[in-house]
Amino acid sequence: MKVKMRIVFLIVFAVIFSGFSYSQAELPNVTIVTTGGTIAEKVDPKTGAAVPAVSGKDLIEAVPGLSKIANIKVVNFSNIDSSQITPDIWAKLSKAVDGILEDPKVSGVVITHGTDTMAEGAYFLELTLKSNKPVVFVGAMRDASELSPDGPANILNAVTQVCSKVAQDWGVTVTMNQYICSARDVRKTQTTNVQTFNSGEKGYLGYIAMGEVYRFNDALRRQKLPLPEKLPNVVLISEYAGADGRLLRYAVDSGVNGIVVEGVGAGNVNAKTYEAIKYALKKGIPVVITSRVYHGAVLPIYGGAGGGATLEKEGAILAGDLISPKARLLLMLALPYTKGDINKLKEILNR
Repeated sequence: MKVKMRIVFLIVFAVIFSGFSYSQAELPNVTIVTTGGTIAEKVDPKTGAAVPAVSGKDLIEAVPGLSKIANIKVVNFSNIDSSQITPDIWAKLSKAVDGILEDPKVSGVVITHGTDTMAEGAYFLELTLKSNKPVVFVGAMRDASELSPDGPANILNAVTQVCSKVAQDWGVTVTMNQYICSARDVRKTQTTNVQTFNSGEKGYLGYIAMGEVYRFNDALRRQKLPLPEKLPNVVLISEYAGADGRLLRYAVDSGVNGIVVEGVGAGNVNAKTYEAIKYALKKGIPVVITSRVYHGAVLPIYGGAGGGATLEKEGAILAGDLISPKARLLLMLALPYTKGDINKLKEILNR
């Protein structure tokens, strides 16, 4: 009887020990880079407003079961609201993430980020990262002090995605509320609801449930541009009923390097804005036309003073279905690369 009990004990011990060794040595390595945002905020009892209050270590400790799927390393990059982030900060983040991904032992990176500008940040890194390893942007619509914060589940799903063989070759994604969106097409659509990010008519890349990634689509429209030493000054100006072009002219006279004009419909502006766009083009300032309409693309359909077809003939670049904030980022990265060659700029903006 004693012999049998010893054998059982040894078997149980061996199973436990071997499981522990496997979970440590064989799990993939994932680095979580924290930048701030609602996911790292709590409500200040004095003001009743959410403020940065959660460290990267606190974020990870709030995710049960995370250590069972990956070996986690945390890099605290920043802790700021994403409304305060700039393209220069994204440039530093891109370099930092590329440095992390150079390690062959690292499977991928999860970036915690505020949701206000997450879609733009993800697209900036999609354009500039050299590595093709998975990079997943996550955040939260509910801060850490709310009744049911969504941050922990989003982090768990993001790490699950990085580790999944099904989720490769997507580049940078925004993964929130179990849905996976491409960096190029994703946008925030609701100011407070947890189901805010989607890719419109382009569709989701995939979905995460019960620790598994379900792949729907490939990320087909991807491109890379070198990260310049200095980003040019590109402004975004929106068209509206009664616009007189003064803001556009001011931008030109103040020395901007490029302008994105968010038009109406399929990429149209009124006559006064049209004259201001011609003023910019004559000064050698590239002008990119986008649309404020959620679905569809900018197309050379309408003639007349300010129609999309007329604007294209004058030398403005139509940005297709790329939304305005992302067209601005793409123009910022394309200008140093193309050195002012309008044909090369058109090729990049229409790719």
